[in-house]
Amino acid sequence: MRKFLGEILVEMEALAEDKVQAALAKQMDGDKRAIGEILVEAQACTPEDIARALAEQFDMRFVDLEAIDVPPAVMQLIPESLARERKVCPVGVNGKLLTVALSNPLDLELVDTLRFQTNYSIEAAMASERQITAAIERHWGLSENKVEEMLGEMTADIEVRRKEDGEDDEDDALIIRFVQQIIQNADSNRASDIHIEPMADHLRIRYRIDGVCFTMDPAPKRLQGPVIQRLKIMTGSMAIEEKRKPQDGRIKIKLKDKIIDLRVSSLPSIHGESMVMRLLDSGNLKHSLEDMGFDPGDFKAYNSLIHRPNGIVLVTGPTGSGKTTTLYATLNSLNTVDRKIITAEDPVEYNLPGINQCQVQHKIGLDFPRILRAMLRQAPNVILVGEIRDQETAQIAIQASLTGHLVFSTLHTNDAPSAISRLIDMNVQPFLVATSINAVLAQRLVRANCPKCLEPFEPDPLHLQALGITPEMQQGRRFMHGKGCDNCKGTGYRGRRGIFEMMVMNRQLRELAFAKASTSEVRKAAVANGMATLAMDGVRKILQGVTTPDEILRMAKTES
Repeated sequence: MRKFLGEILVEMEALAEDKVQAALAKQMDGDKRAIGEILVEAQACTPEDIARALAEQFDMRFVDLEAIDVPPAVMQLIPESLARERKVCPVGVNGKLLTVALSNPLDLELVDTLRFQTNYSIEAAMASERQITAAIERHWGLSENKVEEMLGEMTADIEVRRKEDGEDDEDDALIIRFVQQIIQNADSNRASDIHIEPMADHLRIRYRIDGVCFTMDPAPKRLQGPVIQRLKIMTGSMAIEEKRKPQDGRIKIKLKDKIIDLRVSSLPSIHGESMVMRLLDSGNLKHSLEDMGFDPGDFKAYNSLIHRPNGIVLVTGPTGSGKTTTLYATLNSLNTVDRKIITAEDPVEYNLPGINQCQVQHKIGLDFPRILRAMLRQAPNVILVGEIRDQETAQIAIQASLTGHLVFSTLHTNDAPSAISRLIDMNVQPFLVATSINAVLAQRLVRANCPKCLEPFEPDPLHLQALGITPEMQQGRRFMHGKGCDNCKGTGYRGRRGIFEMMVMNRQLRELAFAKASTSEVRKAAVANGMATLAMDGVRKILQGVTTPDEILRMAKTES
């Protein structure tokens, strides 16, 4: 025979016996509500206490949804409309068994519906309705009704302040808390970027986590204007009324005990202004080259290159490939009292103590060439040029390297050998390219296996063949991947590591550059001289269990 709920709560020491008796007396007086609702309303216990007691009463598992992060892939197993309407939240999946959290242990009809709609066996667990609603909102965003309620509360608060202060507080924006939550969620989910994208009928909000975009918090279309306006106000520099031209700005915001710096970019689109915010958390910046993921041989060669007195070292790769992180870690290792280091950046992403950093400001004509010319009069030992974009910048950087300065810069090319052709295409004289470049480092960021759910697996043989992984290379090795857990939100990956392609210039490569050789000829010679391509370094990471063949094929081009 089942124990009574009040009896279980007393045994749990969630409340005293007299509170239970008071609730029972209310029911005797005609209150038709469940005893749990009466106790929560009277603040005798919490909704979670009731859920724990119900779990014990019906011999079910209790789930504390505030203590776990439900993977997005698991959340998607239940339709959003059903989750919101019936107050049910998926918790985890094991094979064909899906665990779901309910607030009503007697809702057997819901269990049957879930079994039919998901094609999974269902394990029902208990959670409080409050926590289920919060978990749904974290994944799918606020419901229309909740947004209306939230905006209504904020409107009322602002109206009260207006009456008290006798002022018009329109700039306090009704949307402040909503925008704060967007940024808070991004930080707690380890996002590198927030994408706010106007669609035809809604405002899509996506977070880029470990290089992959996830849709997290869709919002009603009518919030588009207030959200964009609030973000512009927060930058303090973007024109609120300007909606036809791209704009850039920065936001500094305090989240809990740390300051987050956001780099903001707006771009007009057919449905309104699209905004992207890059989260710049200096606490997460890797300051050590040892943490970058270099192969020991490449690390030794790179460490030797950056301690040369002059020449150019180029770091190449697409946007978001970690070039800035590599260069900052490089400067940090060179930052000693006997060296003067100056940087020209657009924009300055992180402040580096002890280094002179200069921000490009196109509006006043302070561009890379002008900063570089001024830099050389400051007698630096090491110079960082944020990016070589044109012939003038390239020429000055090369002249600086030829007059005794060590120069670091970036280029947007797909691999290391392409950097030579790219500079020559900018009309830089081939003999200058050949004599000034010390090395080119190409890089990508690949998702690393989650350490909490790491397990051996058998990859697709076609993937191994595409990467050139032979049976001999597999001897004594086990391929590893993450099977998906709460720590990695069901993806199998957590965090990223670099894969690198380092082309160190030698006599043969300089001759090829001087002769304007094709990229394929330069690549062939570089590989013959010991350069590991991006794919080859990726294979090393696969065999070390750092990542998977799928991830390397996604990020690194393999040569046929």
